[in-house]
Amino acid sequence: MCGIVGFSSKKRFEVFRRSLLDAATSLRHRGPDDSGLWVDEKDGVGLAHRRLSIIDLSVGGRQPMSSDDGRVHIVYNGEVYNFSSIRSELAKRGHVFKTGTDTEVILKAYLEWGMQCLNHFVGMFAFALWDQREESLVLARDRLGVKPLYYHQGPGDLAFASELKALMAFKDLSLEIDLESLPLFLHYQYIPGPRTIFKNTYKLLPGHYLVWKRDGSKLEQYWTALRYGEISSRGRMDEEEWLSELDKFLRTAVRDRLISDVPLGALLSGGVDSSLVVALMQRANTAPVRTFSIGFRETSYDEAPFASKVAKYLGTEHTELYVTPQDALEVIPLLPELYDEPFADSSAIPTFLVCRLARRYITVALSGDGGDEQFCGYVRYWTTRSLVSGFNGLSGLLKTGASWTMDHVPPRWVEKVYRPCRDLLPQRIRVDNFQDKWERLKKILQKGDVSDIYRMTISLWSKEDIRQAMRREVPESRYEEVFRETERWPLLARLMKVDQETYLPDAMLTKADRASMGVGLEVRVPLLDHRVVEFTSIIPEHLKFRNGTGKYLLRKLLARYLPTDLFERPKMGFGVPIDHWFRTDLKGLLLDTLSPQRIKKEGLFDERMVEQKVGEHLSGRANHQYRLWPLLMWEMWRERWLA
Repeated sequence: MCGIVGFSSKKRFEVFRRSLLDAATSLRHRGPDDSGLWVDEKDGVGLAHRRLSIIDLSVGGRQPMSSDDGRVHIVYNGEVYNFSSIRSELAKRGHVFKTGTDTEVILKAYLEWGMQCLNHFVGMFAFALWDQREESLVLARDRLGVKPLYYHQGPGDLAFASELKALMAFKDLSLEIDLESLPLFLHYQYIPGPRTIFKNTYKLLPGHYLVWKRDGSKLEQYWTALRYGEISSRGRMDEEEWLSELDKFLRTAVRDRLISDVPLGALLSGGVDSSLVVALMQRANTAPVRTFSIGFRETSYDEAPFASKVAKYLGTEHTELYVTPQDALEVIPLLPELYDEPFADSSAIPTFLVCRLARRYITVALSGDGGDEQFCGYVRYWTTRSLVSGFNGLSGLLKTGASWTMDHVPPRWVEKVYRPCRDLLPQRIRVDNFQDKWERLKKILQKGDVSDIYRMTISLWSKEDIRQAMRREVPESRYEEVFRETERWPLLARLMKVDQETYLPDAMLTKADRASMGVGLEVRVPLLDHRVVEFTSIIPEHLKFRNGTGKYLLRKLLARYLPTDLFERPKMGFGVPIDHWFRTDLKGLLLDTLSPQRIKKEGLFDERMVEQKVGEHLSGRANHQYRLWPLLMWEMWRERWLA
């Protein structure tokens, strides 16, 4: 796994060339083992690379790598797991190989097939390729967006990098804050692609490639998962047949990801997804798999005992570390550096800690990311379906009556009744910020739109909040686009597709990539093998969600490898007690960073509203952690990168 950065610019070649080394150095954490740089003044092109050596540790794997005739040059980040079979096919076509790397395979696959080479690759990747013959710079990203790739496009030039911090290292690159992206950040905790926090700067969307020339560019999608309901020869299979096929696909995906010339292990939470990955790893290995987990003393956040039981049953070589609140708090100042775009998922803290633990022993780790978005694992899917069903089940008269009631009954009255009952309810259906949820539900009763209903379950700052706090609207994003594209799909499939296109690459995979690469650890995700995703997209809904529980087929499969009592438990979030810390250890940071004076001077937010939310949270009158944390992350990011 590596870091890549480069540019194509004739008019600003000299200033970009002078910045290229600094840009590459900013990615040293992604590739601490080696580095390389190539520039061509005549064509106005520069490429740079930081290497984390995984396959073929020799100097033969150094990048940038050039074709035999010196006319095509590549920098690449990722792993193509089937490179050996592609290499054999290319050798039959006359290609001669000098290294044992997958980089050389990608380069010669491009020479043989052009952009069709992408359809041959199984893996996670982001690469940039300068083709002198075509005078074009090609950028490509893997199908699910496991590996990141950013680019900035200006008149007559283009710069790209694995992370935004490398683009910020280009001295003459005008990176202006896109204030339209800030409401999206508050709304979702992350900025949905292809947008970034900067104008004219984009995330290359998963499954896409860009061919850039000085007289224009072409952005193309080369892959999408099979459409729900497409005709399939598997359409009439029974449950056991679906189960056996899933087992086969996942065993292949895991086996492919065990290729490594450095120590390899797995991140184990004890949940369904990671437990299944480890079980399949252990089955494929002759020696015990190395597994890693972290624990917290706060029992509501501690999954370590579950992971330990799974590890003991499977016979892995397990390492766990119980971290103190101080350990976790010390990570917070690192977050703006790791996530060089505003990012507000607080589970980035434990993710970083478990990656740092694993990196002491291994260089490559498998994880269980991706199961929820394919097998209906999030509670919000079921909540949305219940709300939609309930809304659609109301007659016109009842809808009018409910809407009138919500308009005329003050939410504080209802909250007075609700509060004494709150602690008696299961944790997963308790409601924080009651008045905010009341207002959102009122809007839904007026509209009844599925995207608005689902938005209520995922957005941290409502559109109304943002309008009040920033005097700005929340612009449309990929979220609305995917809802429109899937208008005719069944509801649960539609919600999972929205998450696969937005939340998964822009939040979950971004979190894992930055946390792992921040310590030089490569994380592989077998559940997001594109062949697995294509298969799961045609699995019937009743095999994903049944009897009020998601991941039905995954659980059935895991039961082949583990006793059910080791994994049949309520889903736990991988988080930290930010709400409590804001009232204790983080109180000083919160008050200082979100002080009215500072907020007023910045001029982006209504300082009175922010002060009110801080006061309500500190007094215990409300739990505003999910509103205050994004504000804190924004201010810390701004201080690090814009000061």
